[in-house]
Amino acid sequence: MKSLRSRPALLIAAAAIAAAATILALSPRIVLSQEADSTSGGRPRGTGDRALNIGANKTGISIGDSREWTGLRLNFRDTRLRRATGINATIWDPKQGGAGDVTGLAIGLPLTGGRDVHGIQVGGGISATGELVGIGVGLLGLGAGDRIGGIMVGGLGAGTGGDLRGIIIGGLGAGAGGEGRGIIIGGAGAGVAGDIRGAVIGGLGAGAGGDIRGIGIGAAGNVRGIAVGGLGVGSGGEVAGLMVGGLGVAAGSGGKGVLIGGIGAGLGGNFSGIGIGGVGVGGGGDLTGIFIGGAGVGSGGTLKYLSIGGLGVGASRIEGVSIGGLGVGGEQLHGLMVAGGTV
Repeated sequence: MKSLRSRPALLIAAAAIAAAATILALSPRIVLSQEADSTSGGRPRGTGDRALNIGANKTGISIGDSREWTGLRLNFRDTRLRRATGINATIWDPKQGGAGDVTGLAIGLPLTGGRDVHGIQVGGGISATGELVGIGVGLLGLGAGDRIGGIMVGGLGAGTGGDLRGIIIGGLGAGAGGEGRGIIIGGAGAGVAGDIRGAVIGGLGAGAGGDIRGIGIGAAGNVRGIAVGGLGVGSGGEVAGLMVGGLGVAAGSGGKGVLIGGIGAGLGGNFSGIGIGGVGVGGGGDLTGIFIGGAGVGSGGTLKYLSIGGLGVGASRIEGVSIGGLGVGGEQLHGLMVAGGTV
């Protein structure tokens, strides 16, 4: 009789245990984990792998150096991160070789970084050994080893060792080691090692090692667009567009467009368009169009259409209208020549 009376109590206890197990299985888990590593024979590594994880299936809240996590992840410094998705906040930049991919919101308090970082990045300093894509604001600066894509602003400087696609702004300087497609602005200087399609602007100077197609200050190659310099502007190749320099402008291989130099404008090859120099305009080849020099205008080839020099105008061959304050001279003169002195 006693055993029959105790049976309901046993059934109730068993049901309670089963219910508790079910609740624990379905509820979020709080675990302090040490991740195993294949190099240590599957044994957990205690150094740098310890994290307080709140959640299941690597999802939820992680405090510490977890290797893969989705949700909110907080860590002092990443030492062997594989991937973080969601919000990743760190105090210091990753240890060498310890950066992983970060997708979502990366927060640096003050520094943060990763291998490939995509999304929104905010902090004192932001870095990526691979690419930095999205929108980033670094109070001190930001940079990427391979590529920048999106809008990036660095308080002191911003740059990438590779290509740029988007807008990059640096308080003091900004640059790209590869090619640029977009806008690069540096408070003091800005530069692109390769070609730039867009704009490169620097308070003191800016330039491209290759061609400029857009707005810039100087290029070792060709300029297609607008080049403006507070002191001077130049192109090692041809120019097609507008070049303006506070002191002077120059194009090594000529071109076509408009050149304006506070003191002078010089062209190494043939040029068609308008050339204006506060003191003078000179070209090694043919100059076709309108050319005005405060002191003089000269061409090693043919000077065609309209040329005006405060003191004089000279060329191997002159065609059109030429006006010189003191004189106009050339081996062959065809058109109207006007001079205060001799022709």
